[in-house]
Amino acid sequence: MTGDKSDEYRIVSAVISEVKKALTGKEECIRKVFAAMLAGGHVLIEDVPGVGKTTLAVAFSEALGLKTQRVQFTPDIQPSDIVGFSMYNKSTGNFEYRPGPVMCNLFLADEINRTSPKTQSALLEVMEEGKVTVDGVSRPVPDPFFVIATQNPKGSAGTQLLPESQLDRFMISLTIGYPDIKSEILIAKNKSDGKAEVNSVCSRQTFVGLKEAAGDVFVHNHIYTYIARLVQATRSNPYVELGVSPRGTIATVAMAKAFAYIDERNYVTPKDVDAVFADVCAHRITLGTKARVSGVKVSDVLEETLSSVKKPTTFSVRD
Repeated sequence: MTGDKSDEYRIVSAVISEVKKALTGKEECIRKVFAAMLAGGHVLIEDVPGVGKTTLAVAFSEALGLKTQRVQFTPDIQPSDIVGFSMYNKSTGNFEYRPGPVMCNLFLADEINRTSPKTQSALLEVMEEGKVTVDGVSRPVPDPFFVIATQNPKGSAGTQLLPESQLDRFMISLTIGYPDIKSEILIAKNKSDGKAEVNSVCSRQTFVGLKEAAGDVFVHNHIYTYIARLVQATRSNPYVELGVSPRGTIATVAMAKAFAYIDERNYVTPKDVDAVFADVCAHRITLGTKARVSGVKVSDVLEETLSSVKKPTTFSVRD
């Protein structure tokens, strides 16, 4: 993105401020979701009902001026309900493509774990390839394109858990969590006053430029080494059966760059890596039997990893 950096940072700050109107007391969560979008990744939000998962996605679409579609996933949803289908046109004698809701900028997949594996795979294929294929014809999705998928951890009857290979398609996985008492009071007051109005403060074209600028953030070799050592540590942990994949390494770098950009810096620090590492890696780790017997959680493994791997002290000088 060309132009004054201060203008870019002003827009970034304005987007976060607008989304905060809709989701009170969750600025850190908002920053991480925005970082994932700037990094060109998809987001999986796993949390209990009513904490604002859908509200967060809709607020971002409004603030960024993006075309949004939402699908409530149920067991009877078919792949064609997502990617579209071909219909015969009697007047032309040809089959014509009818776009599905996935042909948008921001696709909200509500309760993705409540639909069939076949439908899940259809969406995840679009996420991976950036295109829709119907009857052998491929069509690119709009640019930019993001998926924010939600799933509820409670009430698992009738759910279809995403396998590890498909979870890996999401750049980050996080929870919103319940608000603190101060935020809960504000939520109650704001709700009684009516829905908060989220204004569009960024055009689609401008957002594409912000993505490019975030991708240009400098990463020192020491930071690359630090990230690689963190990832390697998850693979050698005795409680872990399946560690973080190379895709997780790439995602950590991209997220750290975007997080630094949101903080108005053109270089990544170890603090940026630490801030996003758990969100990038939690859904990419499979614990072994030893962990289940010992009561060790994924969060324990990640916390130990961050505390045991030495942080670089030199990172802002180019080699």
